[in-house]
Amino acid sequence: MTKNLDKEGLSSIADNYELFYIDLWGVVHNGIKLHEKAILTLKEITKKNKEYVLLTNAPRPNSTVKVFLKKLGMEKGMRDHVFTSGEAALSYLNKNHLNDSFFHIGPPRDFDLFNDFKKNKSEEIKESEYILCTGLYDNYDEELIYYKDLLEKYTDKKMICTNPDLIVDRGKKREFCAGSVAMIFEKMGGNVIYFGKPYPEVYNQSINNKNKKILSIGDNLNTDIRGANLLNYDCLIISNGIHKNEIKQKGIGPTAKSYEVICNYIQSELKW
Repeated sequence: MTKNLDKEGLSSIADNYELFYIDLWGVVHNGIKLHEKAILTLKEITKKNKEYVLLTNAPRPNSTVKVFLKKLGMEKGMRDHVFTSGEAALSYLNKNHLNDSFFHIGPPRDFDLFNDFKKNKSEEIKESEYILCTGLYDNYDEELIYYKDLLEKYTDKKMICTNPDLIVDRGKKREFCAGSVAMIFEKMGGNVIYFGKPYPEVYNQSINNKNKKILSIGDNLNTDIRGANLLNYDCLIISNGIHKNEIKQKGIGPTAKSYEVICNYIQSELKW
């Protein structure tokens, strides 16, 4: 049974946990502005001397996301808690593929992820040793069939996906993410290595989480909540995010069941 915290707030259960993994997009901001109640919640968590990580499936280094959050008006003390799927992927690439040629699928703005080894970027997919997927091309951001055609002859190559999310809501507009391209590649028989939630690596890299009582907060059942379930963390789903319409129509119980996940708590928005 999922407990609704809309009346009591996160404050009613906060003392039960030592560490909070908190999603950014959909929980703390919507891609355009910060959510004030979520920001107040972060301040209250800090007052209680609890640890938190702003864990995001952004296919960019930590530093880039911090700059973005600064533009939105987030104070430095909070920005220092950011850890991205891009940062986790970058660590892997530097250790394992520093001198290998790659073909990039994603918008030009994601260049900062591979800035240190941009000399290895191949303009032709057939000449690359692996595929680095950070998102969709700006010119083909709504046409998934384009990626099926692009990739179908190259399923022998490994793909590294730096954002397992399938979709995200930027304000009121829904957009595809790198995970949608990776899913197409997998369905054609390709091998994908993912960095980000729900995969354990990004949690473990972000902070020392050994033997701590943890609550994971997010709006995505596929990533935030599934990741918590896989790692045996308690979890809180924010219902006004990605699954807003599904939860409104079916309720959280049937919706969670359809994604084969369990939610301990639910809030319409993150608030203390």
